[in-house]
Amino acid sequence: MNKTHRNTLFACYTGFVTQAIVNNLAPLLFVIFQDQFHISLEKISWLIMLNFGTQLVIDALCVKFADRIGYRSLIVAAHIFCVVGLLFLSALPHVLGYAGLLIAVMTYAIGGGITDVLLNPIADALPKGDNAASMSLVHSFYCWGHVAVVLLTTLAMRVIGADAWPVLPVLWAAVPLINAYRFAKVPIVKPAEEKLVSVKALLFNRFFLLALILMIASGASELAMSQWVSLFAEKGLRVSKVLGDLLGPCLFAVFMGTGRVLFGKYGQKINIQKALSYSAVLCILCYAVASISLNPLVALAGCALTGLSVSLMWPGMVSFSARRFTGGGTAMFSLLAMGGHIGCSIGPWMTGVVSAAAENWRWVVSIGERQGLDAMQTGLKSGLLLAAIFPLALLIGMFLFRRAEVEKN
Repeated sequence: MNKTHRNTLFACYTGFVTQAIVNNLAPLLFVIFQDQFHISLEKISWLIMLNFGTQLVIDALCVKFADRIGYRSLIVAAHIFCVVGLLFLSALPHVLGYAGLLIAVMTYAIGGGITDVLLNPIADALPKGDNAASMSLVHSFYCWGHVAVVLLTTLAMRVIGADAWPVLPVLWAAVPLINAYRFAKVPIVKPAEEKLVSVKALLFNRFFLLALILMIASGASELAMSQWVSLFAEKGLRVSKVLGDLLGPCLFAVFMGTGRVLFGKYGQKINIQKALSYSAVLCILCYAVASISLNPLVALAGCALTGLSVSLMWPGMVSFSARRFTGGGTAMFSLLAMGGHIGCSIGPWMTGVVSAAAENWRWVVSIGERQGLDAMQTGLKSGLLLAAIFPLALLIGMFLFRRAEVEKN
């Protein structure tokens, strides 16, 4: 049976589900890693940094080599790296401890970095009759994949027990394995070479530099919450694993996915600059509520609503940049992904480092003790409160962006 461009689009959707798996499965297991392998909050933050730092390096390499190697070969290889990395996550920590986790994370991060760069141009290059609203839908499938990872993983651990967690990465590895076969068969359209804008031209464009600033801030705003919310709910708010994951990372992903679907439907009718500014303000408020509120349910509500506040940051800038730089090609998508991954690396890493440090700051701990919090709870809340600087940076970046537009006109 001949494959069509619709099959390609479905493969792109599944590709973003694969990204959701490799980015969000491990955070659901952070508490297990912490207890079973005696890993500190700082070491967990380095796992997050390694994941997105590796993806950042891969983004940079894709700028130079993706068009030479070919989209099909790279996207299939990316899914294979994800499969191997997930299998490593299941097996290596029991043999090598923390080093095994590092190897597993680095392996699947290679695949995650390639998919993040290539899925956008592959979907965007499809004939317009086949990819209506595909860019927004592609990004929303990352969120629905995130929801599936949280729900199915939480249900599985409830049924088989937390001690059987190594089974989960093996089961999730089936998704990228099947999608690797799909991408080996579906038609792939590549942007014409003569239309591509050079990296130098992009980097010397003032608008594009501002777009990169926004991508850094949006990546940090999104990942600082999504990577820590599961551990924060269980250790920082002292709610059960099931309740914390359902009301924390799961609702976060639901709100983010809903926001992206709505953006896909009504995005042409809204002022994206104003929408991003409002999103930044909402995000700041959500981080403040999550970190300051002493009511666990109210704090979890702040965590969940952060998903809505960040929902259009990343896809909004990608689609807006794609419309402005119609010949940007792989270079543009790679540079935008690099900016986003810088934020994805810095945001959760700084949150973790500050959380770990705050546990040892006596004056900070004493503030928490007056509220009935122990050192770890106080540290985690301090880390999330610091993360509010990322949407604040986005708000400032949007102001600079609007001023640049006014000067241009």
